[in-house]
Amino acid sequence: MAAGRCTHSLDIRDDVVVKRYTSWERGEPRREWAALTLLAEHAPDLAPAPVEATLEAHPPMIVMSRLPGRILRGEHATGEQLTAMAAALNRLHQIPAEVVRAVEPAPWGPATAVDKTRAWADKQPDLGDNPLVQEAFRAGVAWLASTAPDQLVTNPLPPVLGLADGNHANLLWDDHEGRVRLIDWEDSGRSDRAFELGEITEHISRHDGALDAEQLLACIDLAPGEAERVRDFRRLIALGWFLQLGPDGPATPHNPVGTLERQAERVLQLLS
Repeated sequence: MAAGRCTHSLDIRDDVVVKRYTSWERGEPRREWAALTLLAEHAPDLAPAPVEATLEAHPPMIVMSRLPGRILRGEHATGEQLTAMAAALNRLHQIPAEVVRAVEPAPWGPATAVDKTRAWADKQPDLGDNPLVQEAFRAGVAWLASTAPDQLVTNPLPPVLGLADGNHANLLWDDHEGRVRLIDWEDSGRSDRAFELGEITEHISRHDGALDAEQLLACIDLAPGEAERVRDFRRLIALGWFLQLGPDGPATPHNPVGTLERQAERVLQLLS
């Protein structure tokens, strides 16, 4: 979870996209190239195909195929788009676990999310004096103090390859083929599927348009008991963004006026 972080520039050509990294201290080029290479073998055409990489250059660069379509951020996702999104996620999460176990962990995952969200809450950020916002803060602090977040850290299910970034700008809708592809793999790695679903349903980009989380999740092949973990990860992710939306919060400059109040409503809804 990062607010307003830009790590690259794109040169979009007729048939390829050239991605040059402006920062790479977390191994972003290496992570992205590894993910694209793995996806080309195990889930071809779900993501851009890797073409060429100069990972040791300054700046590092990756060349990948250009995919058709438009990003879903800022749109009101239709039923057809939600079904296609679920199909893409199901396909991604069906990559064999023995393959995924060889992938390094994503830098943003359950343990980090729990620790950071609790740390943000402990700082008691200035969220203003709106009664709804204050109610959401109190409810969120109480939930973070419970044992529920700690139970999210250990994954009882096989790992998945994850984007580790729920930004809806990473969802590419192909209107001609009626399918969704996934882009921007620089934060990717071995992950927890329930966490990934929490990310995509509760990322702050949801306020740019509309995405019916319940309808999307109804199309996902969840394992027994996994729905409860998804619910709690949704609570965690929503709280994390909420705590960054105060007047001086890192997420505030990148979101329209009223986002804090809308996020407070979301937190209370998820915690009810």
